[in-house]
Amino acid sequence: MPTASARPGTPSSAASSAGMLSPFVSELDKIAPSFKINGSQIRVIQSPSEFYETLKDKIRNAERRIFLSTLYIGKSEKELITTLQEALRSKPNLKLSILTDALRGTREAPDASCASLLAPLVAEFGPDRVEIRMYHTPNLTGFRKKHIPKRINEGWGLQHMKLYGFDDEIMMTGANLSNDYFTDRQDRYHLFSSKDITEYFSNLHDAVSSLSFRIDPSDSPSGFKMVWPKNNAAPSPLQDHKQFVRESTGLLAGLISPKTAPLTANDTTPLEKRDTSVYMLAQFSQLLSPDTSTELPAITHILGTLAAPQYAKSSWTFTAGYFNPAPALTKLLLSTASQNNTVITASPYANGFYKSPGVSGLLPDAYTLLARRFVRAVHEKKLDASTVMREWRKGTVGEPGAWTYHAKGLWVTLPDDQGPSISLIGSSNYTKRSYSLDLEANALIVTENEGLKQQLADEQKWLQENTTVVTREDYAKTERRVGLKVRIAMLIVRLVGGAL
Repeated sequence: MPTASARPGTPSSAASSAGMLSPFVSELDKIAPSFKINGSQIRVIQSPSEFYETLKDKIRNAERRIFLSTLYIGKSEKELITTLQEALRSKPNLKLSILTDALRGTREAPDASCASLLAPLVAEFGPDRVEIRMYHTPNLTGFRKKHIPKRINEGWGLQHMKLYGFDDEIMMTGANLSNDYFTDRQDRYHLFSSKDITEYFSNLHDAVSSLSFRIDPSDSPSGFKMVWPKNNAAPSPLQDHKQFVRESTGLLAGLISPKTAPLTANDTTPLEKRDTSVYMLAQFSQLLSPDTSTELPAITHILGTLAAPQYAKSSWTFTAGYFNPAPALTKLLLSTASQNNTVITASPYANGFYKSPGVSGLLPDAYTLLARRFVRAVHEKKLDASTVMREWRKGTVGEPGAWTYHAKGLWVTLPDDQGPSISLIGSSNYTKRSYSLDLEANALIVTENEGLKQQLADEQKWLQENTTVVTREDYAKTERRVGLKVRIAMLIVRLVGGAL
């Protein structure tokens, strides 16, 4: 707890906080582009319903542009589409750009799909006002694409960014745009009221869109057609995947580098009130050769810095709905000097794959196995007193009133602080596939703003309200044992090139 001479918000406390943040910031400035804003320009949203209502409100009030990057839009999201239609009809100058993943967005075709849901928007408002793009991984071509079933072909890479922009505001989240994420799937959501941050991620959205298929309306049974425009920034990944990556590298590397990123300067906040840095992180490993992605280096630096003795009284919270952190991250989490550390993950009963058909139904048990290994590693390193695993559960999937858990992120609270000064929000699951296969976008917040620290502290608190601590003894119980077929399924996924 802070001493009487260094209470949060006092000059001495602020100076101490800035000093403790300095080793993080000095290196982060070399890793990723950033903007300085006031902490009050960030609002932390709590629930799925509040997320959905905010999303619709921002759509209704947008005047110039709406851009939505997501893995998919649920094929039955008629209310969301109606909200977009009404906004476009009432404001002739409003433009809409949507970017999703091609594999997920067309999986059900020629039956109803994300693509068939969105194509009528182009038909009604024209390609000058509405653009629908779907990104296709360059890792799934030829023999693989022809023979791998649609149900599992996403293991070779997806468009996974979640960027929801409206004029000069943007929501960063891990949530997709479908009913469960609007009602009973817990995630995280931050609203940034910053023209500069919004403009940066809009540029990123546009760049990936220029490397994606265009969805046009069609009279075919599917209701759409996928077109590779001649003015795209690269040849189709299905035609020449190597040249596609070369051209993608030329386009994207400059956007994510702190030396060359196009950074606007529209924020009118006085310099002396800019107490918060927001670093824009991107993980585009499959599109960059060499890989100059910024998310993994940034997290590596943060956790590596926390290993220093002066951070012995710091603490961190790490959460991932699908618990499978990259091995390098697991090692770093277990090497910090921090105390009172918490890992939050979904209970098997709050996992979106619980009792789903086919191989995916084995995933909850697979994540349980990985969590058990983490808890065992905590014990082997004699960290039981400083690091705990908590499982989130609100009912049982498939039963009335049950929720699933999809939140992911990292919070770091510095010594003598009462709320986090560092927090990571965005699409990444922090897995091996996040760092090799998927397209991810994240915002890393580094703040001295006490109001924002309190928001982040509250966020940590409410995410833990439905959690219980799980121990080695819990994982040893009969109902927690993982069968041989789960271990075989994990092995098969790795052998064929995918990743959990």
